[in-house]
Amino acid sequence: MPGPVRGIAFDFNGTLSHDEPILYSIYRDLFAAHGRPLGEQDYYGALAGLTEEAIIAGWLDVEGEELAALVAERVARYRDRAGDGSTVPDEMRALVRYAARRVPVALVSGAFRAEIEPVLEAAGLTQEFRCLVTADDVVHGKPHPEGYERALAALGIPPEDAVAFEDTEAGVAAAKDAGLRCIAVAGTLPRARLARADQIVDTIDLPLLERLLG
Repeated sequence: MPGPVRGIAFDFNGTLSHDEPILYSIYRDLFAAHGRPLGEQDYYGALAGLTEEAIIAGWLDVEGEELAALVAERVARYRDRAGDGSTVPDEMRALVRYAARRVPVALVSGAFRAEIEPVLEAAGLTQEFRCLVTADDVVHGKPHPEGYERALAALGIPPEDAVAFEDTEAGVAAAKDAGLRCIAVAGTLPRARLARADQIVDTIDLPLLERLLG
C-alpha cells in the first residue's frame, strides 16, 4: 500500500500551463524560418517533453552559440505568448493553492526559469511553490530523474511519499526513475505512451487531490 502523500510535484508545460499548442506553434515557426519545417505529428510523436536543447539541437542540427541563440529566441517568443499567465486556468490555480495548503509543492520542468517565473507571477502562484527545479538547475533533463531528485532533496521527503503530475513519456520516466508515484494527464500524448505512470487521468481535479491529500 502506498504511504501518505507528503509532497506534490507538478510538471510545467502541458500540465500546469496548458500551453503545448503554443509551444508547437513557436517551434513550427522557428524551425520553418531555419529551413526545416516541423509537423505536428513530428512534435508530439518525438519531441514533446524533451529538453529545449534536445529539441532544437536534434531538429536543426546546431550546437554552441547558435544553439544558445535559438534557445533564447524560443524562450522570448514563449514569454511574449504566455507571460500573462493565461495558459494556467483558474481551476488549476485553485488546485495548486489547495495542494500547497496541505503539503509542500514543487515544480519540476525542462523549461527555463526565465519563461516559468513570469507565468507563475501573472497567475498568482509564485508563493505556492516550495521549490522550482528548471532547466537552469540540472545537468541532465527529462527523461533523466535528476530534476525530481533535486526537488525531493529540497522538500526533504523520500520519493515514495511524493506524487508527480506529468503529461509526457519523458516526464513520466523521470518521475518514476526518481522513485515517485506518477499520475499522467492524457491529452498531450496518447494514453499508451503514458503507460508507465501509476495512474492516467483526463484532467487534474479537486476530487483527485482530495483522494491524495485528504
